[in-house]
Amino acid sequence: MIELTIDADVAEITLNAPDKLNALNSDDLGELHRAFDAAEEAGVRALVLRGRGRAFCAGRDIMGLDTENDDVLALLEGIMQPLMQRVAAFPAPTFAAAHGACLGLGLGLLIAADVVYVAESAKIGSPFANLGATLDSGGHALFVERLGAHKTLDLIYTGRLMSGAEAVQAGLFSQVFADAEVLDATRAAAAKAATGATQAFLASKELVRQLRDERLGLWESMGHESRAQAALCETPDYREGFAAFTEKRKPTFTGK
Repeated sequence: MIELTIDADVAEITLNAPDKLNALNSDDLGELHRAFDAAEEAGVRALVLRGRGRAFCAGRDIMGLDTENDDVLALLEGIMQPLMQRVAAFPAPTFAAAHGACLGLGLGLLIAADVVYVAESAKIGSPFANLGATLDSGGHALFVERLGAHKTLDLIYTGRLMSGAEAVQAGLFSQVFADAEVLDATRAAAAKAATGATQAFLASKELVRQLRDERLGLWESMGHESRAQAALCETPDYREGFAAFTEKRKPTFTGK
């Protein structure tokens, strides 16, 4: 159910099981991990993640699930968390186009992407209390960081789902678009990033990761920024950028 296409330095990974709203099982997650590996091996400079049909991803595929013998820890900690870390560490800018249901494992994939554009139809939240389950795949961390504890627990207790516009207004994700426009906007952003200064983007990606995961203060973060900037000074794209500025022309970046 996972499709990978590559064109002009941009990879596009598609969740392609619209009949089940792109719900994922352990085999699907493994296939998705391999698609990211293949995209990296191809040396792409940007990546788009999307879902086909009426939803981005409705979460875990629970049809026919044997709850008596289900090893949910093996799925979430052994497969899903490494996949999210793989997505987050992908060595190029990653963009996700989200529409319809974006729940559970699907929400986790959005959390791991660098930039998320959502459709107005997006449904984001935690309806899992109806299953006797809780929000997983990083959802608590995202919601508490952006919404605070009270709004997080309100969403969890009530099961209310946020629209795409609400999610963007609350700071969960980047931009909201009409349903018919969100994929084109995501592809356009990825295409632009793929012609940019890839090493500078990756430096910022790592700086953002450090701030989020290591909770750096201002001065420590500035130190990391300074060292990143010094390293970029040695790259061909840095020299090209400054030459283009001096010559009043558009730079031609190679990603090096």
